[in-house]
Amino acid sequence: MSEIDDHAPGRPASMYCGRFAPSPSGPLHAGSLVSALASYLDARAHGGRWLVRIEDIDGPRTVSGAAEGILASLARFGMRSDEAPVWQTGRGDRYRQALDQLIEAGLVYPCGCTRKEIADSLTNFRERHQTLAYPGTCRDGLHGKPARAWRLRVPDGEGAVIRFEDRWQGSQQQDLASEVGDFVLKRADGQWAYQLAVVVDDADAGVTDVVRGVDLLDSTARQIYLQRCLSLPTPRYLHVPVVTDANGEKLSKQTEARPIADGKPLEALKAAALHLALREAGRASTLEGFYGVAIEEWGARFGCVPV
Repeated sequence: MSEIDDHAPGRPASMYCGRFAPSPSGPLHAGSLVSALASYLDARAHGGRWLVRIEDIDGPRTVSGAAEGILASLARFGMRSDEAPVWQTGRGDRYRQALDQLIEAGLVYPCGCTRKEIADSLTNFRERHQTLAYPGTCRDGLHGKPARAWRLRVPDGEGAVIRFEDRWQGSQQQDLASEVGDFVLKRADGQWAYQLAVVVDDADAGVTDVVRGVDLLDSTARQIYLQRCLSLPTPRYLHVPVVTDANGEKLSKQTEARPIADGKPLEALKAAALHLALREAGRASTLEGFYGVAIEEWGARFGCVPV
């Protein structure tokens, strides 16, 4: 049964659908709270639905009990999914269907390269989020190597340039051929890649707007191209500034970011709102008052029109 959010009483269903999609590799921290709050405010300012998806397909990084802890923390902050949360680990059949569709269309191919082989074959490679631009070694066959992964073939020339407008960051473009190369949809360890899972999940949930941290801006062009290959709609995107530590590094579970103090929800929410430049919300004295002001302030900045 779906949960109806306390901050949108009596609002009719709308075409807008947003989501927050945390990885259960640890508890909620200040950076993930900012992303959750931004996506939540955008959904509420549009009078739309807000969903939570647990992105737990990366088994080695998943921490037992972390997903439940994240959901409990969100509830203490007053953010509850309008529908039952979805776990990616239960959606393997859908990812398989999408990959089969791409195989049938001739848009993917098996790859036998190891990470070291890719690095050794590149003289001028660019590293983006620890992913080396793939040189296309297996495009014309495996050359006797066993298949390890499945890659999506990206076009050459102008067709490889993906342009889009980000609601916070402005005009963006990326040349997939020179900056990314053919990218992985199913990994060598048998697990589904993030790019495929998120595209299929967003489409199946009817997500119209993706609001997340700017650290994921680099993935957007790949996701838009994959949406086109699968004949899926492309959401609007908004990437918010990430929270950094004293050294200027992005706060993350990998850098041992401290769990958010959800025992004082209003205090933490005010800090998150300040990071998003929502100054009026910082004057609220109650949780209900905070959301009332923050939703209005967010809607005014981004021209949100409730449906």
